[in-house]
Amino acid sequence: MRDHLGGGSIFDLLEERTLALGERTFLVFEGRGETVATWSYQTFFDQVQRCAQGLSELGVGRGDFVLVHLANRPEFLLTWFALGKLGAVLVPSNVANTAPEIQHLVQVASPVVAICEARFYDVVSQGVSASTSGVELVVVGDVVLGARNFDELLIATGDSPRPAVTGDALNELIFTSGTSSKPKAVMLTHANCLQAGLQAVHSLWLTEGERCLTALPLFHVNAQAMSVLAALTVGGSVVLVEEFRASRFWGQVRRHEATQTCLVAMQLRTLLAQPAHDEDRLHQIRRLFFAINVSDVERETFEARFNVTLINGYGCSEAMTLLTCSPILGSRRWPSIGRPAVGRRIFLLKEDGTEAAVGEIGEVVVQGTPGRDLMVGYYGDPTETAASLRGELFFTGDNAYSDDAGFLYFVDRKKNMIKRAGENISAAEVEAVLVEHDAVLEACVVGVPDDIRDESVVAVAVVESSSDVTREQLIEHCRAHLSKFKVPSEVIFMKELPKTSIGKIQRDTLLKSVLEQLSEGVSRG
Repeated sequence: MRDHLGGGSIFDLLEERTLALGERTFLVFEGRGETVATWSYQTFFDQVQRCAQGLSELGVGRGDFVLVHLANRPEFLLTWFALGKLGAVLVPSNVANTAPEIQHLVQVASPVVAICEARFYDVVSQGVSASTSGVELVVVGDVVLGARNFDELLIATGDSPRPAVTGDALNELIFTSGTSSKPKAVMLTHANCLQAGLQAVHSLWLTEGERCLTALPLFHVNAQAMSVLAALTVGGSVVLVEEFRASRFWGQVRRHEATQTCLVAMQLRTLLAQPAHDEDRLHQIRRLFFAINVSDVERETFEARFNVTLINGYGCSEAMTLLTCSPILGSRRWPSIGRPAVGRRIFLLKEDGTEAAVGEIGEVVVQGTPGRDLMVGYYGDPTETAASLRGELFFTGDNAYSDDAGFLYFVDRKKNMIKRAGENISAAEVEAVLVEHDAVLEACVVGVPDDIRDESVVAVAVVESSSDVTREQLIEHCRAHLSKFKVPSEVIFMKELPKTSIGKIQRDTLLKSVLEQLSEGVSRG
């Protein structure tokens, strides 16, 4: 029996919208130098077709993986939709990734092609050099000697292969930090992506012709789902900003007549720190989605100053974004993360597997269908998949409680994640790098409150008694192996880590000690 819930591919949706809307604006791109370029649906679709042919000529076909190491650029979207036509799989890489981190992505996914900006060529080429099968490098922007340029893909002629790509087909691998020392690859299908666009539209009450602006990175699911796929679903426009600058943001919102956008806490705080402007309240934003709580004062000040309502919510890569959302009308019960989004079934389960009562903390567990509204699993990692995805239940590892009206309130990250300026950081990943240093015997990494960046990363290290290693040396060691946002802001030395009787680190006790030391004058850098 055929399952009609999965639908087709993201390329199918783009083609359908192009046939209906043609010359309507699909993409507006503002680069770092404030240059602006615009594509209609038809123009963008035509370039996707050429990109697909160019990739096909490089040998990319159904089921192949393509690594994309790009900031917010049109080439990211062209590649994504072109791969959708070919039945190939997008592997987005965080542009802050170091060569060892890129090497991990390559080892997991075995891409046949890697696309990067010229400014990232050296780090990407180092990262893919460990591949035994060889990876074709394609460079966006400036010409790099010996590398193929992306523009060459767009002059390809002919019609690329178009295999039957159903909603069940794998669309992308999103690497997300977890409790293990290495990021895991979340397998998302075309149906996951199409569902994510619908979820955003229904939850935010978006309508035809929306202009969805994002300065969040395309290599994360928020920008993909809440902006690109949401706009495509309603036949709207995507306003893509290459990088976030607080001093420019509201000017961009006004200039491009944006009606919807998303922010993370760091962006909100930096916007508040800008000098007040007479035009702060003059814009067309109707929906501003927000996924991390700030203080009551910050929320109230932001909403009053900029004449917007913050729509709080919660989601994750493994569920292709939105799980809960605050009501558009009526009480939002701040700081609630809202009620379950349209079509979502969410339970709060205690350690014994029973459902938490009102006001009682439990793990957020989502019931759904893998490959539709939940991930298929973690690519190449059946152990982690089995631990998180049990039949139709996905265990998020996050804790929350509910009130008597069904509103949910986020408590903490059971998986021991650190949130820094909108990025998720695995403490275990940073700890694994620290203990690679010859002087470090043990390490524990914790997140401490930061007024601007949500949390700062603080490392506690136990070193050889004879070692004279300094905090600066350990930070530099981390900088050589980790993305900038993962590098500890501070290193504190201890003779031993507090542990339980069975040898587990007592993180609560350790965090308390760290906070005490910081309050006594230890700088976070």
